[in-house]
Amino acid sequence: MAIKDNFKKGSVELLVLAVLSKEDMYGYQITQKIKEYSDGLFTVLEGSLYPILYRLSNEGYVTENAVAIKRRMRVYYHLEESGKEYFKKCLEEYRAVNLGVEKVLKQSEQSAE
Repeated sequence: MAIKDNFKKGSVELLVLAVLSKEDMYGYQITQKIKEYSDGLFTVLEGSLYPILYRLSNEGYVTENAVAIKRRMRVYYHLEESGKEYFKKCLEEYRAVNLGVEKVLKQSEQSAE
């Protein structure tokens, strides 16, 4: 697995929470929004997405609302207040980790000069 794949894998939950913080969406729509907002840098497969959505739902961060569209049901996911708080927490942790990584990289770049 490529290094960038590891970084992406760890970011998918955060990205799902981010797009759901804007509006309710169904699974495929979530994958397309992530792809659109990242200018194609992130492609989330539905097989990776649904386990995350199910876990977020089981933890009460997301609720599901099935809507009949023509002859089939489409499940929309809604970010609950607890999910918004969880998103804020995840975002703070992401930013702290990112800051730490940047500081280490900056030090290594300075010593390489």
